Amino acid sequence: MSQSAQKIDVMPVGVVIRRSPGVTRWAKWNWTVSGLLPAAQPADWRLLRTEDGVSEYHAATLPLELHRAEAEAYMQALTTNPPCLYVILRDSDEGTFPLEVTLITASPFEAQDYADSGEELVEKVAMPTGLVAWLREFTLAHFHEEEFKKRRRDKKDIGASEDGIGDPRIAQLTDVYRSPALAKKGRLQ
Repeated sequence: MSQSAQKIDVMPVGVVIRRSPGVTRWAKWNWTVSGLLPAAQPADWRLLRTEDGVSEYHAATLPLELHRAEAEAYMQALTTNPPCLYVILRDSDEGTFPLEVTLITASPFEAQDYADSGEELVEKVAMPTGLVAWLREFTLAHFHEEEFKKRRRDKKDIGASEDGIGDPRIAQLTDVYRSPALAKKGRLQ
């Protein structure tokens, strides 16, 4: 099956998280996503390197799924400078590490949905050049720009009267637009 005929494409992507000493007395450690590893092997918080109290871990490898219906979102991600992916993190009570890598996405719209919930941490990470080329190829195969369609006004006259509805000069007992004062006045006469 050719690249243009595929509806979905998947690549495993490793997430590298950096732990550095906190800058306030309330946070002992500062955790940030520092890099991505295309086509990485599975990992579970494997230590990559340590230097001057700063450690980098290959925290997890997750599948980056591309769907052809999301091609417009991927085009948006490719136009940022530099092109970025979004890593969704959640607080974890289990294990020795405080974060759990939940999702990796190329769609800024999906990342915004997670950011709006307030329960997850969304990290924007620059894409390696290999991922940029892979994402660009998939996106260009499926992206079709929608042409602008100007909306036309209806021919209906919006200033036309509606058989006296709401007109205080016409006495109507069932006029829903009539003020309560006029309704009372009409009943007393």
